Amino acid sequence: MPGTLFNLAEKQSVANRFVAELRNIEVQKDRMRFRRNLERVGEVLAYEISKTLDYEPTVVETPLGSSTPLLSSQRIVLATILRAGLPLHQGLLNYFDQADNAFISAYRRQHKDGSFTIQLDYVSTPSIEDSVLILADPMLATGASVNIALKEMMRFGKPAVLHVVTVIASVAGVDAVRRQYPYAHIWAGAIDEELTAKSYIVPGLGDAGDLAFGEKR
Repeated sequence: MPGTLFNLAEKQSVANRFVAELRNIEVQKDRMRFRRNLERVGEVLAYEISKTLDYEPTVVETPLGSSTPLLSSQRIVLATILRAGLPLHQGLLNYFDQADNAFISAYRRQHKDGSFTIQLDYVSTPSIEDSVLILADPMLATGASVNIALKEMMRFGKPAVLHVVTVIASVAGVDAVRRQYPYAHIWAGAIDEELTAKSYIVPGLGDAGDLAFGEKR
């Protein structure tokens, strides 16, 4: 079955204020607030993803009796692309606190002609076989980083369900992921139409990693 596309910006939600502050050039000066807003968007999207999991009645003993809530027993693996993805990952982990975790080091290597390639240096992951795999990357521009990260992760098993979580996506990035992984469910805080010749999202929000942790040298 083809994956679904969830665009938070189309919903009436307090979370749209978090995305608005992430974009706001004045609010961005507060690095701690920027990281916290990335985290809060992750929390909101984690809640939305939780609605898609499988649930079954589970008996829980209380001091005065027992309760039978519906709980999910699916194994979740939360993966993130370093470094920009860390606050978003933490937001997801706040809700999926029993999840296994995976980390991927990938970055753009710029060439003199203005083009770039994605360099993947490091992957630390448990088996993802038959898991619910959730990959977090705050900016889905061309989709190249996500596609390369997923290709690498598929060496560690085949997930039962695949989710990609991002704060700002471009239409081109969404299309690129869907071409490679048509069954992936994509969850975005907002989706922008324009992608520049240098592959920056417009209006976007800038470089999420630099805004969260400081400019790279």
